[in-house]
Formats: sequence, structure tokens, C-alpha cells
Amino acid sequence: MTSSSTLLAAILKLLIIFLFAGWVVLWLLKPTQIWTRKWKQLEDSANNTIFGYYGLSFAVYTFPVIAIAIIGLLLLDLKAGYQSRSARSPSETNFFSNPLVVNSTLGILSSIEILAAFLFIVFLAWTYYSRISSDFKKLVPYKSLKLNTWQLKYHRVATRFGLLSEACLALLLLPILRGLAVFRILGIQFEASVRYHTWVGTAMILFATIHGASTLLVWGVSHHIQDEIWKWQKTGRIYLAGEIALLVGLVIWVTSLPQIRRRKFEIFYYTHHFYVIFLVFFLFHGGDRHFYTVFPGIFLFSLDKLIRIIQSSPKTCMVSARIFPGKAVELILPKDPGLKYNPTSVIFLKIPTISHLQWHSFSIISSSRADNHILSVIVKCEGWWTNSLYDLINAELDKTEDKRKGIPVAIEGPYGPASLDFLRYDTLLLVAGGSGITPFLSILTEANSAASKSRFPSRIHLVHVIKKAQDFCLLQSISHLLLDQSTKSFHLNLKLFITRETQTGVGMRELLNEFSKARTLRVNSVCSNYAAYGPESPSWMAAIAGFCSITFLIFLICFNHIIIPSGKRSKMAKEKTPSWVVDLLLIAAFVLALACSASVAGFLRWRRLRKGIPQISHREIEALDLYSDEARNALEAHEVYFGGRPNFKEIFGKLRNESDGSNIGVLVCGPESMKESVALACQQESECFNAKRTESCFTFHTLNFTL
Repeated sequence: MTSSSTLLAAILKLLIIFLFAGWVVLWLLKPTQIWTRKWKQLEDSANNTIFGYYGLSFAVYTFPVIAIAIIGLLLLDLKAGYQSRSARSPSETNFFSNPLVVNSTLGILSSIEILAAFLFIVFLAWTYYSRISSDFKKLVPYKSLKLNTWQLKYHRVATRFGLLSEACLALLLLPILRGLAVFRILGIQFEASVRYHTWVGTAMILFATIHGASTLLVWGVSHHIQDEIWKWQKTGRIYLAGEIALLVGLVIWVTSLPQIRRRKFEIFYYTHHFYVIFLVFFLFHGGDRHFYTVFPGIFLFSLDKLIRIIQSSPKTCMVSARIFPGKAVELILPKDPGLKYNPTSVIFLKIPTISHLQWHSFSIISSSRADNHILSVIVKCEGWWTNSLYDLINAELDKTEDKRKGIPVAIEGPYGPASLDFLRYDTLLLVAGGSGITPFLSILTEANSAASKSRFPSRIHLVHVIKKAQDFCLLQSISHLLLDQSTKSFHLNLKLFITRETQTGVGMRELLNEFSKARTLRVNSVCSNYAAYGPESPSWMAAIAGFCSITFLIFLICFNHIIIPSGKRSKMAKEKTPSWVVDLLLIAAFVLALACSASVAGFLRWRRLRKGIPQISHREIEALDLYSDEARNALEAHEVYFGGRPNFKEIFGKLRNESDGSNIGVLVCGPESMKESVALACQQESECFNAKRTESCFTFHTLNFTL
């Protein structure tokens, strides 16, 4: 890394810190009377300029977060060029990644997560206290409502809960960004940050429900509910819009509960798209001035969604597919040789033959350095969509080769970690439960790649827990590593636990024979000339976000000056303009800005797609030589256990003794109960390490698998 690159990266980091600190200070000052007075003065001054108060609100409330995303993308692009030479020591991340709280209700929480949650709760308490204490000092009766003192106070309490909901909405969409992901700056990927979206969304609905229910209660006891509930005011808060937004938000939240999401995924998926209705009616209810405070997440999410739609078009085709025992399917998809991604990356797939709307995420099991022209995923067929895919491939297998047709697939991604710091340990312990093995397959394939320039551990221990022996087929892509027939770059040890079978006399050799039962679908005719090219570079994404911001502000200024003339002389005209008209102008400016940005993103995509699809040869399953001396020695190192679950405390203790004084990275991916068991064992080992300061240091990471 050159000195100029180092200096530029440092400047970008300082800018991000400065902008984030300023945004936080803004939210802390917003509830105070000092800010309220100063802000009114600034708005009066801005009204006499070309930008108006809306330009001021956009610059102060919205643009700082957009700027953080833009600068963060530039930093990630710069970091990609020198990540192998600027890796952090594993001990530097130990404090932030190791579990501090392991609870069946809260899950696994690290120190940094607990600190962030605590600070956010303190912020909400400060906001509420500042607002409500000011309200109680000067209670102003409503002209349309004849409320006594307690009713008036309770109405103010209800109103301020609405502002807490607004603060949660400001953060709600940031964790689920993919291409424009703000969280990637912190090294947090989409799959891991989804739970933050869940937490914030639950808090938002709680505060909004208290706000709405309390307001209805005040109207009811004061006998004004029939007059107020249907009001669509010309100015101020539109009550009916707020009621619709709350109702839609409750529907989205209820259908996203685990009991519904896991059993009826389609209901969860489709109702979640009601967020458009929710956001529009929130705008009508709160008004444009309040909307600018939550607009950063909406802006970035909408642009991110639009770019992802363009990136996933046009569709490509499967190169081939492979069906394993136990209803598992491997899909082999074409990719451009220039597309590179890191281990544990995920892609989103849509198969129009099954559904034109549903997207499903899958962990990539292949390495972009080992396979230049293809990428692979494994699908465990357990739900409606995956079972439909299994039946579709089986139907093609039953046809003769000359009648087989390519299966069209839309690909979005891949999305993955910006660096491999979480893999740079002396020893790795990988713990996988069932389908959770998929991210680890990409790690092992990457570590074995001769072209890999990153430093990987010399010893890797893999603990894989499955229900039935036939699920062992998920390890087919690393079968050569299990036999140690082609690698000397690291030593791999496998402990396989088969929990629901009690067979005797079955070892690794017999399990490896299961791979020969796989059936391969070869597609001779292609249905597309396109391969997966991946998202645009972070620099281009930053440019598109900046362009969209500028065009939005230009359209907003033009519309407002045409419909609502600025200046002191037009004050009467502004008062006569309904607030929902101003809200519609904001929506119109945003839609047009997105359309302009889409044309730019579409041009960039068209320029990349002119190459066409490369020639790809079908990959066969190679026969394994299980009886060579090398294979026999390798098989003896692996262990197979039937009818029981692993004792993680015992595994950790044995590993600690074997790896005296070294840093050990613990990565777990699987059911929540397994993650909690491993986290507890890791927590105990960390306490032992802190007490003795002589043993090996364990650092815990969780991976969220998508299969």
C-alpha cells in the first residue's frame, strides 16, 4: 500500500467519524428548546434563498448519512486493494466479537452490541424526557379538543411516543442495505445485520402502537373520537394517514414473527412489501419536515433496491445441476472471470419458472480464484420454493438430453465481507449444524486455492453436526480435502456427528461412497447469453448515490418554486397550500431522481453485459481413490460419531491443549441452540484465559447461513 493510499484512507475515515459524530449530536440537540429556536431562525433565513427550508432540511438531516455511505463505499474500494497487507491482529477484535451475554431470548450479544443498544436506549430516554418536560411546563389547550389537564398531559405523552417511533424509523432500513450497505464499513454483513433491523422494527411498532392507542383513548374519553378519527386535515398532522400507517405497520410486524415467517414464508415475503404504503402514509401523517429526519434510510434503501433490480437483469441460465441423496441440490451458474468475491459471500436467486417475485439467498460454496467461470451453491430442499426447484430439476433429468432446456435464473450479488480479518488466526475451529456448513465450504475451497494471496490458518478443525448420514453429501465439494490428495497448504480434521442414526461399522470411507449416488443434469442448450457479473464497483455505486442526491434536490427546488413560490410575499400562498401537496412534491422529486439514477445504472450494466457468456465445460464428480496409502492416513484423522451431539467444552479443552499459546478463531453457523452452546463454551474458555493468561486465546464469530 502506497503512502498516498494510506493518507487518503485516513482522511476518508476521519470524514466518516466527523459526519457520524455530527449526525449524533444533531439528534441529541433536536429535542432541546435551544435547537428549536435556532432551527426556526435558520428556516426563516432559508425561505428567502433558492433552496428553501426543504433544501436546508435535506442538507442537515438527510445528506450526512448519504455522505457517510458514499465515503464508506470509496473507502471499501480503496481497502480492497490492500486488505491482505493491512490485516488486523485477531486479538484486536477479541473484545468486540466474543460473546458477553448468551441467552435463549436475547441470543448471543457481544460487548459492542450491548454498548450500542445501551447508548440507543439512553438516547431514546433523553429524547422523551426533554420533550415531555418541556411540554408539561407550558401546556397549550387544543382549539378543536376540550381536554382537561390530565387528558391534555396524556395526549402529550402519546404524541412524544410517536417521536420515539420516528427515531427508530430513521435507523430501520440501514441494516438491510446490500450494495450501499453502511454497516459494511464496520465489517458487518447483510445476513448478520438483519437482526438489528428486527430489533429496531419491533421497538418502532411498540412506540407507534402506544402513540396511536393512547391518542384514540384520549379522543374516546373526551368524546371526540368520531370527529377526529376520520380527519384528513389541510395542514398539520393528518390523523387518518397515521392510522393507516399504524395498521399497515402492525400487519407487517405480525407476519414477520418467527412462527409465521418460518412456516408461511410467502405470507411474510409479500406483506413485507407493504412498506411502500407505510412510508407514504407516514409522510402524509408526519409532514415533510419530520420526513427528512427518516429520509436517509429510505433514500439509500430505495436506490439500493433499484440498483439491485437492474443488476439482476437480464436473466442467465444454470450451467448444470446435481442432485444428492437427502434432497440436496447443487446449482452451477456461469460467472464472468473478472468477478471476484471473498469466502462466506451470498447471492440471491430468483427462478421465474417457480415464482416471478420470490428471491432466496444462498451461501456460495465455490472460490472465485479456483473457479474462474462458475459459481456454485447448495440448496437443501425443505420448503415450498426449494421443493419446487427439486421437482423442476428432476423433471429435466427424466427427459432425454436433446430435449433438455436451460433453466432461467436471475442472480443478484454476490455480497460478502470486505476483508478476511476474521479468518487470520493460527488455528480455526469451524462448527456447523446441518445446512450451516455452506459458508465453511467456501472458506476451505479458498484456503486450498493456489491463487489465494490471503493468509489462512495452517490447521483447521471442522465439527459438522447432521441428522442423517445422507446429509454428508453436503461435503462433496471438499471431498479431495478430506482425503488430503491435493493440498499441503493446511491440515484439515473433521469430526462428524450424526444425531438421529445409531449405525455401527460405518466410517468415513463408507460415507464418502455416498457421493457416487449423485445425479447430474447437463444442459446442452443455453437460454441466455449472460453470465453473473456482480454489482458495480463501490466507486461507481458512490457516484450513483451522489448523482441521485443532486438530482433529487434540483427537482425538489424546481417543483417547490413552481407550485409554492418562495419569499415573504408568498406567505399567504404557502398557508393556502395543503400539506399533502408539499408531500406529493417530495415524492415526485424522489421518483424522478431515482429514474435518472436508474438510467445511469442501466447504462453501466449494459456496458458490462456486451461481453456475453464464456464457454464453460461441465464439471464431473471425480472418482475418489479411497484405498491409497495417503487416503487411508487421511481417513484415520477424521472421526465419525453416531447417536449423539458434540461436547463443546471437551472439544475446546482438547483444542486448547493442542494449540498452546496460539490464537484460535471459532466460527459457528447453524441453529440458534448450537450457536448458544458454542458461545457458552467459548465464554468459559475466555474466562479461563483471562484468569491464567497462559493458555490459547479463543475468539468467537457467528456466521448466518443462507441455504
